[in-house]
Amino acid sequence: MDTAEIIRRAAAAGITIATAESCTGGMIAAALTDIPGSSAVVDRGFVTYSNAAKMQMLGVRAETLDAVGAVSEEVAAEMAAGALNNAGVTLAVSVTGIAGPGGSEFKPEGRVCFGLARTGREPLTETVDFGAIGRDKVRAATRDHALELLAGAISRIERETGS
Repeated sequence: MDTAEIIRRAAAAGITIATAESCTGGMIAAALTDIPGSSAVVDRGFVTYSNAAKMQMLGVRAETLDAVGAVSEEVAAEMAAGALNNAGVTLAVSVTGIAGPGGSEFKPEGRVCFGLARTGREPLTETVDFGAIGRDKVRAATRDHALELLAGAISRIERETGS
């Protein structure tokens, strides 16, 4: 499903979306709002590059950051839940990762954690290791994967509601 189709189907089903982005710096929200008519669907995007921003804007807990670090499924879940709750939308997607250059033995370059929160459900998370393919490619792949997660969630909502 391309981005225009995400917007069209979300609008038809009455779905609203927020994004919570770290390593992409707003690229997911930009991809969505590049589409005419996106204002019917996209409520807001949170760019929370620093840990302080994650805590202040999304309610990510300092204890979580201290225990597992910003690049973790736990933080991705808290980011998505915070975006969902603060925006009052149907769906929120979050990303936090290491676009590069750099990384470590435990959190290599190209590792991105995703969160997907939906009203009335526990957030879903996953980690994708894109590899050391370069900062621009990691960020683009992250954007594209987040859009795929949104598309899948929209399809599930459509099936559940008969939209």
